[in-house]
Amino acid sequence: MRNSRLLFSSLGVLAALALAVGINMLADRLLASARMDLTENRIYTLSPGTRQVLEGLQDPITLRFFYSRKLGAEAPQFGAYAERVREMLREYVVASRGKLRLEIFDPEPFSEVEDRAVSLGMQGVPLDQAGEQVYFGLSGSNQVDEERNIPFFQPERERFLEADLTRLIFELSNPTKPVLGVMSPLPLNGDARAMMLRQPALAQPQVVMRQLREGFTIQDLGFDVQVIPPEVQILLLAHPQDLPEAAQYAVDQFVMRGGRLFLMIDPHSEFQASRPGPGGRPPSNTASVLPRLLEAWGVEAPADRVVLDLRGAWRVRAAPNERVQAVDYIAWFNLQGDSVNRQEVATALIEQVTVASSGYLAPRPNAGIEFIPLLTSSSQSMLIDAARVRNDPSPTRILAEFRADGQRRVIAARIRGNLRSAFQEGAPAPAEGVERPADFPAHLARSNGPANIVVVHDTDILEDRFWVRVQEFFGQPVANPFSGNGSFVVNIADTLAGSDAMISLRSRGESQRPFELVEDIRRQADAQFRQSEQQLTERLQATERRLRELRQGTGGEGARNTNQTVITPEQRAEIDRAREEIANTRRQLRAVQLELRRDIESLETWLRIFNIAFVPVLLTILAVVIGVLRARRRARARA
Repeated sequence: MRNSRLLFSSLGVLAALALAVGINMLADRLLASARMDLTENRIYTLSPGTRQVLEGLQDPITLRFFYSRKLGAEAPQFGAYAERVREMLREYVVASRGKLRLEIFDPEPFSEVEDRAVSLGMQGVPLDQAGEQVYFGLSGSNQVDEERNIPFFQPERERFLEADLTRLIFELSNPTKPVLGVMSPLPLNGDARAMMLRQPALAQPQVVMRQLREGFTIQDLGFDVQVIPPEVQILLLAHPQDLPEAAQYAVDQFVMRGGRLFLMIDPHSEFQASRPGPGGRPPSNTASVLPRLLEAWGVEAPADRVVLDLRGAWRVRAAPNERVQAVDYIAWFNLQGDSVNRQEVATALIEQVTVASSGYLAPRPNAGIEFIPLLTSSSQSMLIDAARVRNDPSPTRILAEFRADGQRRVIAARIRGNLRSAFQEGAPAPAEGVERPADFPAHLARSNGPANIVVVHDTDILEDRFWVRVQEFFGQPVANPFSGNGSFVVNIADTLAGSDAMISLRSRGESQRPFELVEDIRRQADAQFRQSEQQLTERLQATERRLRELRQGTGGEGARNTNQTVITPEQRAEIDRAREEIANTRRQLRAVQLELRRDIESLETWLRIFNIAFVPVLLTILAVVIGVLRARRRARARA
């Protein structure tokens, strides 16, 4: 009996093992593509844009992942990141349905694999003083041996991992790039004079231009152009300052013929103002606008007004002679939340865009166009004269004079519709000594079908300092964005080119989620403090000026602007009153500053208490309530 029971038990165990092995083998064959992503941010779940790119693959692509295991052993953070990259690549292979092939290599020192990694453009990084190189990169190739690579995966760019991988695959599967024409007096491709001025950093091209070159063939156009070349599909016209009439006509007819225009104007270009002009000094005129074209197309864009916004204002260093160290500069601010249009595909996933001294846009009455806001200021905004920002950009004084009017201003918009040409009379006469090209196209008075234009009333979106930090990593520049300006510009260009697959990728993971309520409270308190401080400072300065006059004998009655050697009792009494008023004013100023600091510190303390104690207290109360309810239920059951 015991032997038979032992036999049946053994057979049961063997059957269970066979069943488990069979289920695993069946699942491996039938459920190989099944995945469950339980991470908080779903970092292993591919976005719809990535799946669209992978499903559209026509030819096979080979990916070669080079990773030195010794790097992970010496630096665990790289090992954890490498595991994520490896798992993400496997997700790509599964989603591609056989179009992607993944090869994984461990390039040991002085091996053939290391030689292959170097030949494919992988970047070796010395691990120790002995000079041993380690590798952590990816190379991809298509059937015609075109190659793209990521020389070294930076942990700082982990948020952009999917975007980088999909961009590499997209470029290998779409070798023909659309042509983007660029017209701008701004040194977007670097300033050639920078080396002579001993400013080598200014000689480098803007990061946004490097990003545009990844997806477009860039064709630079001068302001002397009479016809936009027919191969140009999208035209980026940035800061068209003093654009000649012939070039304006070329832009107008480009739009009438169905070309896509990305126009960036500015009431005050911080980009231009921060760089010396031809004479070595900053230019006095930093505005650009195209009133003839925009008015004909139904858009208002005043060039003499700048938008101020308290929400999202940049914290900048105050002037050396001021009592505070930092202040909100409300002419430079981040647009986030409801300020970014989530309904438009180009901006749906962008978390933040930074603008500086921007203007506003509005549709003209009865324009007959579709005016779609892309970027909008918050209701905590107002307008100020552009000359005020250009000539006297004091953050403290501008903040002290700030009064929000509750209105929201459109800073960037998409315009669609059948447009009228701004040159109804036809092409303007060419300049003296200039001949028209032989293939000069016929004039069009209206657009061929609905035109598609994006207008942004700020060109500083393009400047690196407002959205990205560029650092050197073993001789290679690495761009780490802190705002979504680059994504915004490239997404707009992509949508104008008709390519939407990549749009959901660039902004994924770029989210900066500040504590908006606390920031609003701090900014409101700071603004009130600046107003009180400004009034007290003006009174203090006036009193000190009065005291100097009394000491010089120029403030009393009958004084003739001559110094007196004897001070009358009346003047002595007035000097004492002035000194007392100065002391009282300084006391009030210190009290205002101290009160602001106490309010902020008190708010931070209560937030810490709330975050640390609220959840445990809530759970304790909940446990007590449940215990009381159970006790009462048991008492009723016994009764």
